[in-house]
Amino acid sequence: MTVHTSEPLLTQRPRGPLSGIYAGNARAVIGRGMHVMRRNNLTVVVSGFFEPIFYLLSMGIGLGTLIGVLEYRGVEVPYAAYIAPALMAVSAMNGAVFDSTMNVFFKMHYGKLYDGMLSTSLGPLDVALGEIFMALFRGFLYACGFMAVTTIMGLNLSPTALLAIPAAVLIAFAFASLGMAITSYMKTFQHLDYVYFVMMPMFLLSATFFPIEVYPPTIQWIIMAMPLWHGVDMMRQLTLGVVDWSLAIHVGYLAVMSVLGIVFTTSRLKALFLR
Repeated sequence: MTVHTSEPLLTQRPRGPLSGIYAGNARAVIGRGMHVMRRNNLTVVVSGFFEPIFYLLSMGIGLGTLIGVLEYRGVEVPYAAYIAPALMAVSAMNGAVFDSTMNVFFKMHYGKLYDGMLSTSLGPLDVALGEIFMALFRGFLYACGFMAVTTIMGLNLSPTALLAIPAAVLIAFAFASLGMAITSYMKTFQHLDYVYFVMMPMFLLSATFFPIEVYPPTIQWIIMAMPLWHGVDMMRQLTLGVVDWSLAIHVGYLAVMSVLGIVFTTSRLKALFLR
């Protein structure tokens, strides 16, 4: 008689530094998230895409007729083409932050979803990667939709604009990983207001609508320390075809932010649910 056992599956679990925190099954978390998004949250996801589009139409076309052109790294570009990549970066950030804060907070404190997940063979790294991927996927959807709109409007001035989509994914990755880690410290829904309290000035000040040179030098250094500015300038270089060495700094900044966020989130989930 043949006896079926789950023991072979157990032997496939990672060992070493990932032992106890990673079961190699983040796809289970992703699969559940995709199912829920398709059944319940698709309208919410789609609606979040339109905010930057409205900004583009009102500011880029409306105000743009008064401003005309701006100079970016020695190249004159139409105002709408100047703000479009910035709004694409904002769109990726918004999608990732919404998923990694509000959605994660509800699952953590009200749905008690992570208690159930971590009572199975899943580890905190599986949950972190799965949830961050869902936020990243949302940012990817927003980026693709926004890219389609700006292409139709003729605002992508270089073939390198195609690289703006993976760049938007990197932005979403960075904000999602850090956002989930921060959310793990929140106790009430009111604490989410702090996230949006930080996001709003970052959105307005990160050279989104005006060149960074209009600010005093001290303010410029503060802005350049913000993650969104790195995302905005990276996207602007790619869509306008004005690429220089600073692109590597932007990519490195966001990549380090992503890795630190994953490590931080995994550590927090382990401390909260695997006592």
